[in-house]
Amino acid sequence: MCGENRKDCGCLSEILRKILLLQRQDFDNENYSGCDKPYLGPVCNTVCYNTRPIQLYNCCTGEPWSFSFTRNGQTQTSNVFRVEALDECCCTCRLLYYDPTTNELTGTQEFCTIDLGCCGAIKCLPDTYIELC
Repeated sequence: MCGENRKDCGCLSEILRKILLLQRQDFDNENYSGCDKPYLGPVCNTVCYNTRPIQLYNCCTGEPWSFSFTRNGQTQTSNVFRVEALDECCCTCRLLYYDPTTNELTGTQEFCTIDLGCCGAIKCLPDTYIELC
């Protein structure tokens, strides 16, 4: 926990709520850019994107949150996530695997729950398509 450095999760929670709605394709046509852009992909009518990958940063250290997962029998670490659920200040995320040979993200079947009160920043990565099993 961040203890005295614990932050209110209001603004991060609102951004993640918008991302979650986008991924569920439940959005309006407002004109935004960045993390709160109301559609996935470069243009509003693009349907080939289903994920806005994010990185969340620890409010105490400034380092990205990262978690280990197992892929093909090997333990690896990821700091890139797909928002799957949001409950006030708790965000449940799917860990995404980055393949440096293809420069692509792949969804894993491993999840983490992050207390947004311990997050100091969010970084949104380019929208992509993730195969969800």
